[in-house]
Amino acid sequence: MIHTMNFHAPLIIDIAGLTLTKVDRQRLRHPLVGGLTLFARNWKDREQLAFLCRSIRQVRSDLLICVDHEGGRVQRFKTDGFTHLPPMRALGELWMNAPLDAASAATACGYVLGAELRACGVDLSFTPVLDLDFGESSVIGDRSFARDPRVVSLLAKSLMHGLLQSGMANCGKHFPGHGFVQADSHTDIPVDKRSLKTILADDAAPYRWLNTVITSVMPAHVIYPKVDPRPAGFSCKWLNEILRGQLGFGGAIFSDDLSMAGARRIDAREVSFTEAAVTALQAGCDMVLLCNQSVGEGKPIDELINGLTEAQVRGHWQPSEVSEERRLALLPFLPAPQWDELMVSSTYMHALDCIP
Repeated sequence: MIHTMNFHAPLIIDIAGLTLTKVDRQRLRHPLVGGLTLFARNWKDREQLAFLCRSIRQVRSDLLICVDHEGGRVQRFKTDGFTHLPPMRALGELWMNAPLDAASAATACGYVLGAELRACGVDLSFTPVLDLDFGESSVIGDRSFARDPRVVSLLAKSLMHGLLQSGMANCGKHFPGHGFVQADSHTDIPVDKRSLKTILADDAAPYRWLNTVITSVMPAHVIYPKVDPRPAGFSCKWLNEILRGQLGFGGAIFSDDLSMAGARRIDAREVSFTEAAVTALQAGCDMVLLCNQSVGEGKPIDELINGLTEAQVRGHWQPSEVSEERRLALLPFLPAPQWDELMVSSTYMHALDCIP
């Protein structure tokens, strides 16, 4: 692999197993790699996860250790003491009868989610989902709080408050909204034909209302043809003009997984991982994710690392000091709790009592 000095580490990669291999360590040391995403295949029990996270820290202390851990069906770690968190729709349903209880429950979910992950060494969960529940999207479904953007915003803000109490940042997804389309961007390229005015007034409203508390955003691999022919995560109009310019967001932007079908076709043609990554970075992403490519020899990861290095040398992409500052700002700002101490703390036990 080619190595180069730079001050921006935009690549978020993954690993195949329960422990780091020599090749994993080599990849994680690369200056273009800024972190990794963990999956259920990286989980055996808490002791193993904590050891894995410590091993990652020993490679580089600034690496961002991430996971998709929302609650409901998207929760990577579910055994050995991890609390089974409800899907966000359960909080939205509680809101209909008892809104303040729902807000309290959302804060409790955020705190328990963040504290348990942090006690094992994980830095960031890609949560909360801000998509609206139109009843159309199978991939979103009960991951959404509600149909009403006001309810979504208030419950998401409560959840973010709980994450903040645990010392964890947050990630609003999937901008500007994935809930209206039926197609799953993991396997298809969803198209949302509504107008920009409609989307801003409805789906994207939570990003405007929460722009002071969202610390990172993940855009959708969805095409909104009345706004831009490119998916939102590859669109300068969506990311720079709308998200940052109109909606006032100043935090980090992650691409969604570049291995998803919705990320592999840009401008109506199939593109490589490198071209997808460069396009996303040029459009305004601070970091790009490539997931589930480490199984086997992991050649796609090495090809992306080398491809992005070459793109930098050729001037097709330049590192950003601001993007690196945004990445580092997502690292936890409080000491991680010890698991056994967390389990008997009054804050944690009270939060458990508030979770529906």
